[in-house]
Amino acid sequence: MDSDQRGGPGVVPMRLIVLAGLASVTYASFVLENVLSPKLDFINGYVSELSASDQPFHLVYSAGDLITGVLSILVAAGTLRRLTRKPLATAGWVFLALFGVCAIGDASFPLDCAPSLETWCALRERSENVSFSHEFHSVTSSAVIVCGVAALLLLSLAARRYGWWPALARWGWLLALAESAAALGTLVAMYAGQWLGIVQRVQIGILCLGLLTIAWALYSDHRDAARAARHASDERAEACL
Repeated sequence: MDSDQRGGPGVVPMRLIVLAGLASVTYASFVLENVLSPKLDFINGYVSELSASDQPFHLVYSAGDLITGVLSILVAAGTLRRLTRKPLATAGWVFLALFGVCAIGDASFPLDCAPSLETWCALRERSENVSFSHEFHSVTSSAVIVCGVAALLLLSLAARRYGWWPALARWGWLLALAESAAALGTLVAMYAGQWLGIVQRVQIGILCLGLLTIAWALYSDHRDAARAARHASDERAEACL
């Protein structure tokens, strides 16, 4: 961190912090699968199969992605509007907004069916006899990972460069690195034909932790600012006595 960087990034309203925290929760909708979708293969099945159009409760999982996307965009827009704009931080919030757009894309372009669960679906997929939505879902899913990693990495670099957000400075780059490793693990699992489900669930879990870290970083600044304001108020009150 540069010691010559003075002043903090500013403070966002508590509602934006709550939205960031909620985004980390709604993005973890896959944890409901043991109750709502027990037939899907937890070890080898795609997480995206939970929201496939022909699956029961698919709207629940799609809603989780949609809400996460909207909340991420609102958080990014709010921080860009209220916080100090420095290049790395601005880029990080922009990528968070793009992460939100891609999450909405995931919800808007679901798979037609679940290949790991239904043989006929796997055959249709291999013969490319699926809808545009089914094919395009892989694009939005990949873009979610790329934008999520970029947002965490850039915000972490901004935190370290400008002396802001200790939580992001400490954990952001580690989460980005772990997410990148998990993405590589997904490619290996796809090639091997096993463990894909577990690796994907780890991927999503890391992104949920990333959103929670962002919420905590913003909350820490809000809390410290409130403490400073109370301390200043107490000093003024004492000076008047």
